[in-house]
Amino acid sequence: MSVDQDLLTFIREHIRSVWALELLLLLKRDPERRWTPDELVRELRASGPLIANNLEALQRAGLTACEEDGRCRYAPAAGVLDRLANELEANYRERPVALINVIASPPDKLQSLADAFRIRKP
Repeated sequence: MSVDQDLLTFIREHIRSVWALELLLLLKRDPERRWTPDELVRELRASGPLIANNLEALQRAGLTACEEDGRCRYAPAAGVLDRLANELEANYRERPVALINVIASPPDKLQSLADAFRIRKP
């Protein structure tokens, strides 16, 4: 699948799994709706920790906003993020298997080596 370099970078940095993709697209479908984590768990038939981890990652990426009561919604922090999310959605609609393969494929070997030396919080 030929994916624009900006979109590929976006996927590599922010869409680490098909779960993250499905969660982002669900929130994006109705940007005004504020979802509770339990509603997202039921809608996606996922586990609570999986949803919580992906919500946190999407929020750090500037793609979602969560309120004090725990409700979350699609809220890109910048126009470029919204544009990339739209491209992601279009690619997934047109060629879902190819996009899933991009998400699931390992990053290049140089990136893998760099990641091996990244200091992570325990």
